[in-house]
Amino acid sequence: MENIEVLIIGCGIAGATAALRLAQNPERQITIITRASDAHESNTRYAQGGIIGRGPDDSSELLFEDIVAAGAGVSSPQAARILADEGPQLLNEVLERTAGVVFDHTAEGTPIWGQEAAHSRRRILHVGDATGRAIMKGLVAALNDRPNITIKSEATAVDLITFPHHSRNPLDNYREISCHGCYVFDRSEKTVHRYLASATILATGGLGRIYRNTTNPVGARGDGLAMAHRAGARIANAEYVQFHPTALAAPGAEGLLISEAVRGEGGVLLTPELRPFMERYSPQWKDLAPRDVVARAIHHEMEAQGYSYVLLDIASHMPTDAIRERFPFIYDECLKVGLDISREPVPVVPAAHYFCGGVLVDEWARSTIRNLYAVGEISCTGVHGANRLASTSLLEGLVWGNRAALEIERAISAETNGQKPKFEDIPSWDESGLSAEPDPALIQGDMQTIQNIMWHYVGLVRSADRLSRAIRELRHLWNEIETFYRTTKLSDGLIGLRNAVEVALIVAQAAQHNRQSRGCHYRQDSVSVTGDRLI
Repeated sequence: MENIEVLIIGCGIAGATAALRLAQNPERQITIITRASDAHESNTRYAQGGIIGRGPDDSSELLFEDIVAAGAGVSSPQAARILADEGPQLLNEVLERTAGVVFDHTAEGTPIWGQEAAHSRRRILHVGDATGRAIMKGLVAALNDRPNITIKSEATAVDLITFPHHSRNPLDNYREISCHGCYVFDRSEKTVHRYLASATILATGGLGRIYRNTTNPVGARGDGLAMAHRAGARIANAEYVQFHPTALAAPGAEGLLISEAVRGEGGVLLTPELRPFMERYSPQWKDLAPRDVVARAIHHEMEAQGYSYVLLDIASHMPTDAIRERFPFIYDECLKVGLDISREPVPVVPAAHYFCGGVLVDEWARSTIRNLYAVGEISCTGVHGANRLASTSLLEGLVWGNRAALEIERAISAETNGQKPKFEDIPSWDESGLSAEPDPALIQGDMQTIQNIMWHYVGLVRSADRLSRAIRELRHLWNEIETFYRTTKLSDGLIGLRNAVEVALIVAQAAQHNRQSRGCHYRQDSVSVTGDRLI
C-alpha cells in the first residue's frame, strides 16, 4: 500500500516535466511509476527528429499557423496558441537549463536549426538523430537529483481507483466520478498494490503497438487510454492515428523510424525504379508534404504498382560525411542490416506512429474525471487536430506536463482536490481462486490478431466494410480476452493485451462513426473535406 500526494504514471518528457515542476515545492511528494526496468525507456527516448524551438526568423504566430494548417481544420486554436506561445520558453527553462540538454550548434555556439515537413521555417532543435535519448538522459538525471521524487520501475498500472466504482461507501454512488490513484502490478513481486494519491497524472504514451507495422516501442500499447476509458473518462479524436511515411523495410530492422529530418535535409522518395513521385501528390510541398499525404502517397504507389516498399534517397542530396554526422543513429542501425544510407537509397514503408486523439483534457490537462490529469501522447489537448505537425509531440508534452503541475499545485494548496480516501475505503486486489498461469502463446497470438485486424481494416485506408469487419472481430476477441483476464493470474503481458483490445475497439468505432476523410483519417468511401489531400 502506498499513500502519496501525486502519482505520475509514465516517465517520458510529459511525466518528467510535471514531476520536476511539482518538485520545486519541497513539501510535495511525487511518485513516478514506469513499467520499464529503466526509467529512460519511454516513447520520448525514441524521438529522432527533434523539438521545436524559436528560430531567428520565426515567431509564435508563424508556428501557430503551421500547427493549425497541418491539423486539417480540427486543431483547437486555443491549444495551438498555448503551444506556440509557451513551448520555446519552456524548452530553454526545462530542457536546457534544468536537464542540461545541449542541442547541436556551430563552433560559435549558434543553434543548428533543422527543417521538417509542413514547417514554414527551419525551427527544429536536435541532438544528431537521437534527440529523445539526450532529452531522457538529462530529465532522468534531474529527477534522480530531487529528493521528493521517487521513481518505481517494473510497475505496471492495472486500473485507476475511482469513486464510486471502487468505493465501499454506498453514498459515493451519488457523487461525481473522481480518481484517487491506481492499482499497480509489481512485476518483480507479482503482486498488486494500491497507490492512493491526491492527484493522478496519466503520461503513458501512445498505442502504436496495436498495429502490425509501427515505429512505437514495446511499452506503447494504450494502457493509459484503456484505463481512462474503463473509468469513464471522455475520449476524443480517436480515429486520428498518424502513420509515419518512412519506417525501414528490411529484415531485422522492422519498425526503425527513418526520421522526417532526412527529407528535411533533402531526401527524396523514389519508386523501386528510381522515379520520384511526390510531386504528383503534392506539387507545392513534394517530399515535405504533411505526413498523412506522404504516407497515403506511398501506400497508393505500393498498392497500384505492387511494390513491397519505396525508396528514400539522401545519398544523392547530401555529402557522405554530412550524412554520417547529421544522422549517426540511423546510419549505424542501417549498416547493421547491410544498408549504407550515405551510398544508396533505403527501402521504406509507412507505419503507425502517433495517436492524435486521446483522453480529452482542457488547457490545464484536466480530464473529465476529477483529480485525473493526462499529458503527452495519451491526452487530446486539441493541438494536433486530424494530423500532427512534425516535432510538436515533445513540445506538447513539455507544455502540458508543466501546466498539469501548476494546476495540481494550485488545487492541493487550495485544498480543492477533495478529501483523499483511506485504505479501508478501497478494496484490496483479490486474486483468490485464480490458479491458471498466463499462457504466453495465447497472449502473443491474440496480440498478433489485434495488430493484423487494425493494420488491414483500420489502417491508412478505411471503408465501411473494413471497419464493420474490424469491429465484429474485435468485439469477439474482447469477450475472449476479458474471460481470459478474469480467470488468470496477472502478468504484464496479460494487462497489455486487455488494454490493446480495448483501445483497438475505441479507434475502430471512432473511425466508423466519422464518415468524412480528414487528415490522417482517410475513408475511401467518403468525400474528403480537405480535397487537396485526397489521393
